[in-house]
Amino acid sequence: MTVLTERNATQPPGAGESTGIIAKLLSATASRDGDLRGVVGEFGVARVGRVLLDEILFRACLDDVPLADGENASVHVVLQHGGERFSATVSPRHVHVTDEPDPAGNGAGSLPAPVVTQDLTEVATALYGPAELITSVTRTIRWPGPGVVFPTPERPNLPRAYYDVARRVVQVMERSEQVDLTELAVRYGTDKWSAMHQYTRNYERHLGPLRDRRLNVLEIGIGGFDDPARGGKSLRSWKHYFPRALVYGIDILDKHLVDEPRLTTFRADQSNAAEVTEAAEKWGPFDLILDDGSHISEHVIKTFGTLFARHLRPGGLYIIEDLCTSYWPEVFQGDDTDLADPRYTIGFLKALVDGLHHEELLRPDAREPRPTDTTVSGLHLYHNVAVIEKGSNTEGSVVADVFRARRQREGR
Repeated sequence: MTVLTERNATQPPGAGESTGIIAKLLSATASRDGDLRGVVGEFGVARVGRVLLDEILFRACLDDVPLADGENASVHVVLQHGGERFSATVSPRHVHVTDEPDPAGNGAGSLPAPVVTQDLTEVATALYGPAELITSVTRTIRWPGPGVVFPTPERPNLPRAYYDVARRVVQVMERSEQVDLTELAVRYGTDKWSAMHQYTRNYERHLGPLRDRRLNVLEIGIGGFDDPARGGKSLRSWKHYFPRALVYGIDILDKHLVDEPRLTTFRADQSNAAEVTEAAEKWGPFDLILDDGSHISEHVIKTFGTLFARHLRPGGLYIIEDLCTSYWPEVFQGDDTDLADPRYTIGFLKALVDGLHHEELLRPDAREPRPTDTTVSGLHLYHNVAVIEKGSNTEGSVVADVFRARRQREGR
């Protein structure tokens, strides 16, 4: 077996390069007939192995493993392919790309690490392919020698943290580490579950069925204010929640320092339809769009008009957050004097309700038809959140047809 020792294997690819590799892995693992070996051949075992390792580490959240003062805990991961291998020792405190696990452990006073070995293409399929293709036929786990599991004075047992680290890595490699959206919101610090909002419990109803699908996700508004390196909390929660998704964020400020594998940002002013369109044409079409941007009604409505018809796939969801701002003149230019005024987000959504029932209206001049009448197939309203479904809304209305025919005969 050839051991990979290229210098560039020790450093992860840049965010853009990693995302490009992942995009090809997503396509190659989408079915049993995908050319996964071709992708590995194109980029090399070292580069693909490092991309897979970074994905494993992101999902495993090893930083959360409790360690006693001065304690170390690690696992050695070996990804094999065609006589080559990529291997690394990882712990909550470091990542070390190395040919072999250190027989003396990963630092002063530490113990030898368990070794998890698996075929690289099998791991890639487990991370990015459909659930029905996940297997672990080639996986082996080697614990560090006899007497470790059953301790003796000469060979103490491994501390629990070693088992926790190994367990988390294995769970990711078989995609059994399902974490609900509320826990992810707390973990990454997004206010979608906080004292301000409790959005995640309602999101689970709509997003849970999409969790295992290949998706393009777009969120407007990245956060972090003027600091170019801050923000992206909710983008990271989407990245974790949807393991087969490419996640994109738009913000009026340059947030490229937030970019990471599977997470790409784009500077665009939400009030500028041309800039939003440029981003959508580059990265779309999307399966899920969330507007958590300026919350100014004019911007919200304009962005919906720009993205919903042309850049959201049929069957996709469009979510508008923080509807409360539609009522607030302060800061957000809202208004609560005419609650049906379609210039404000709430009134605009009420008009969508009429459009949803456009085939039930008996008078042809009851309202001005809108393009969304036939493409909004569902509208779900929760406290401060709207979830809009895109689909065909042309099933007709037999009863309304009878009433309309009657009116026509009666000359009404």
